[in-house]
Amino acid sequence: MKKKFNDQDHLYLQVADGLEKMIGEETLKIGDKLPSVRVLSEEYGISMGTAFQAYYHLEGKGLIEARPKSGYYVRFNFRRMPGLPRVSSPEPMTVEVSVQEMIATVFNDITAEDLINFSIAAPPMSLLPAARLNKSLVHAMRTARHHGIQYEHIQGNKELRRQLVKQAFNWGGKFSENDIIVTAGCMEALVMCLKAVTQPGDTVAIENPTYFGVFQVIESLGLKVLELPSDPMTGVSPAVLEKLMEKFPIKACLLVPNFSNPLGACMPDKNKQALVELLTAHQVPLIEDDIYGELYFGRHRPKTCKTFDKDGWVLHCSSLSKSLAPGYRIGWTIPGRFTEQVLRHKMMHTVTGVTITQQAIAHFLSIGRYEYHLKKLRKALHTQSLRYLQGIMQYFPEGVKVSRPQGGFVLWVELDKKLNAYMLYREALKHHVSVAPGQLFSMQGRFANCLRISYARPWDEDVEQGIRVLGELIRKMS
Repeated sequence: MKKKFNDQDHLYLQVADGLEKMIGEETLKIGDKLPSVRVLSEEYGISMGTAFQAYYHLEGKGLIEARPKSGYYVRFNFRRMPGLPRVSSPEPMTVEVSVQEMIATVFNDITAEDLINFSIAAPPMSLLPAARLNKSLVHAMRTARHHGIQYEHIQGNKELRRQLVKQAFNWGGKFSENDIIVTAGCMEALVMCLKAVTQPGDTVAIENPTYFGVFQVIESLGLKVLELPSDPMTGVSPAVLEKLMEKFPIKACLLVPNFSNPLGACMPDKNKQALVELLTAHQVPLIEDDIYGELYFGRHRPKTCKTFDKDGWVLHCSSLSKSLAPGYRIGWTIPGRFTEQVLRHKMMHTVTGVTITQQAIAHFLSIGRYEYHLKKLRKALHTQSLRYLQGIMQYFPEGVKVSRPQGGFVLWVELDKKLNAYMLYREALKHHVSVAPGQLFSMQGRFANCLRISYARPWDEDVEQGIRVLGELIRKMS
């Protein structure tokens, strides 16, 4: 009997999802031969071309392989996944931030073209719609008032803010353009929000591990850090935070609830709601970094903490740097009750942003190309994450533990306790391979046996060689 499908999805994806489920349940085992393209076509009532697409999709994920003159066979099952990294357990204490020289050392050669670079958590040019963006930039130069060389509104281009309001509907946000402040990337948004809600000497709660750039910002503002335990799947626990709030005078929280960097954790929506309710009750601001929120691998975008914010205590921050145009430096914040304070700091910092790029992005968003691009980008990143994971399982020693991100750019790898990730980084550089050692992601010197590996670069022979080199070095150093 022929299968029936939901017309909302591409047929080949529905066929591929069904086969992937059978592989996951081991109805189809590793080594089993799959139906021929002709049989698959007849069984599902689809064209031969659609059947080929389904197999190409699964092949791209590394789940099946084509054997010459023989057909397609199952090659991988995710039930054989490695264990997850442990839940972090930082010491419950506040620390004066001291950004290590290691950060500068590791990222000194971040743009070197001769490296197989697993350090950069950003999309490569091959995954970005450069030609379409160029058309929007040309349109902006032709149509911009005053040719785009006058100052922009302090809150940002009005049409851009209107388009960002529409984007917010994806996660349940209901705002007007007056609620949004455009910034030069997400980092500027985070800086201005921190300035708006803290004073030097205040304690800010952050995830452990977390993106090292946050340490640099907090250090520059003279703030203290309280590192929170983080689960590799679900992130920070509101219950744990509540207990710590009884012991420490937390003045603000800065968290990445969706696909955190470097763990890739995604806080369940019910936890986000509980977190917002907890912080609202204590009148503690939450600065929410949602820069990876649109890069989800599932069928639905996860909600944000701002979705559950009724009283304006969540300062939502994001940008297009990880999804569309890193060099355009388009970010924004929706700071709720702190809008005036953030605007005041923007006046003292940059006054306004670049006019022409804001208008170009406004045009790009208005013609509906962004969602089309995001679908392609999510699919590519999901496929790449699976191929990198398989590569790690193939070339790294047994016993390694790897995160299971459902979005974003990075894998978090936990190695043998005896291995020093920074020394591994130094050795890997000699082979033109760059990784981010775990020590970068904690102010307590933790995670010395961990790595962050970005899967932003599409899988190819060089990538496979890089993973192989890392595996060989790890075996020698363990």
